[in-house]
Amino acid sequence: MPDDYVPTLPPERVEQIRRWHENAYRAAREEGAEEQTFAYLGRTIVVPPGVQPIAGMSHVLGEAVLAEVAEGDRVLDMGTGSGVNAVLAASKAAEVLAVDVSPAAVEAARRNAARNGVADRVEVRLSDVFSAVDGRFDLIVFDPPFRWFAPRDMFERASTDEGYRTMAAFFAGARDRLTPHGRMLVSFGTSGDLGHLRRLAGEAGFASETVATRSLVRDDDQVDYYTFRMTPK
Repeated sequence: MPDDYVPTLPPERVEQIRRWHENAYRAAREEGAEEQTFAYLGRTIVVPPGVQPIAGMSHVLGEAVLAEVAEGDRVLDMGTGSGVNAVLAASKAAEVLAVDVSPAAVEAARRNAARNGVADRVEVRLSDVFSAVDGRFDLIVFDPPFRWFAPRDMFERASTDEGYRTMAAFFAGARDRLTPHGRMLVSFGTSGDLGHLRRLAGEAGFASETVATRSLVRDDDQVDYYTFRMTPK
């Protein structure tokens, strides 16, 4: 991993997360070998092979998006995947820009926007973080990969971010992409290095409050999932 990332977690936790990730990666590859259709918060989302399926805790962020987005907002959905949060945001937003580094995800998001009747408000672009993003946004939604391992393929890149390079680039550029009263919704959990995310957000000048949380038990240990509302200090 890159030299600039140092885990804030003890070594035994690092190894535990690595085991969790390997099991989750294998399961997701098996589940995602064929197209899947999800009924999700009143929408129909189709996820083709090669795109990350909707996870059991995805609603922690999805429900927060529905509660947070306001009429007339311009929204950026960073790392859109199947486009699910872009579709949810478009229920009220005037305009949604959804971006992803995966061509398969970009195509899936476009199809899901059309499938749910919001293609007129959702634009989907291929973008590595902010590389194809222009303008400023009232709301940015970010569901980053939780793990810092090197991805073996584009599918795994949805859940791994080597050395948290993508997350670091996001926080480094996010302030300049927000309107004067803009805010962000960021999803993360303790199956990743939550301390590192907090550090990056703080160093970038963001205040953070928890707007949603859920927990589950995995291998006799509790894993917590959070949605944070972040605003520039």
